[in-house]
Amino acid sequence: MLKEIQGYLTTLDELRNQVKNLLEGLPQDALDWRPIQGEGELATNSLAAIAAHLAGSETFWMEEIIGRQPIQRNREAEFSTRGVEVAKLKARLDAAAKSAEEVLSSLTETQLEESRKFRDRPVSVRWSILHVIEHTATHVGHMQLTRQLWLAKPRK
Repeated sequence: MLKEIQGYLTTLDELRNQVKNLLEGLPQDALDWRPIQGEGELATNSLAAIAAHLAGSETFWMEEIIGRQPIQRNREAEFSTRGVEVAKLKARLDAAAKSAEEVLSSLTETQLEESRKFRDRPVSVRWSILHVIEHTATHVGHMQLTRQLWLAKPRK
């Protein structure tokens, strides 16, 4: 395996572990809580929804975009995730990790430069991997804030 790929996989593992840690020790209502309810630009997502979305998105990018293997993804369902236990959310993240390792482990330097198509525009395999890392890191920040808001929320 290329050292560069090992670095990407290590970074993704670290980010996934942060996601898992942010889910730990919270009751189900905390996992499903949205700081700002409603629809549209100002609405926020729950910890469970973000975790489900991260697993779905990573799998989509690894298998469908990079690996060119069509998958059945329901992106909208990821954002309506409710009532899913921490263990099941972690299992989804673990499945995404397995997929990433399977797809990326055999890539060559030349394949990292290959072009893939996303939303009718070309992107390189390397760019796609970095996009997954950036996307995950952004949502880790959202999850950190959501958890902090939950913990600071006045209890009745």
